[in-house]
Amino acid sequence: MNRCSPRLAFSLLAAALLGLGTAALVAPRPALAQTQNEAALGGRNFPDGTLRGRLRMLDFPQAELDGRLEVLAPGTRIRNAQNMVVTGSMLLGQDLAVNYLRDPAGQVQQVWILTPDEAAAPRASAGGQPLLNFWPFVTQADNEGG
Repeated sequence: MNRCSPRLAFSLLAAALLGLGTAALVAPRPALAQTQNEAALGGRNFPDGTLRGRLRMLDFPQAELDGRLEVLAPGTRIRNAQNMVVTGSMLLGQDLAVNYLRDPAGQVQQVWILTPDEAAAPRASAGGQPLLNFWPFVTQADNEGG
């Protein structure tokens, strides 16, 4: 009688489990929901956490965002109203309505120049909001009023 050895059976089982694990890693994942989108008004979808502001490009990578001097992150992507990537030097001196996204270090990483329809859609701006989604030096006692 021809039977496979325990070592061969174990190798086949390990290969099958490895194949299933690899398939789970490359399986498509569902897209994240967009909470605020300008697509309802004929615009683009923007990721969660995107803020609205006014951008004026200075000498790249320096920019003025909502009246504050900012240094854009290395590798910042700026997309124009047609969703094409543009360089900062093409925008020197222009005052633009934009949506922007910050990286974990707090630097501006992605910028989208808005069309008039997108600019008319309501969206949160950074005025009065913390830079990194939390206020530093605030304790629980400060929040409770005591």
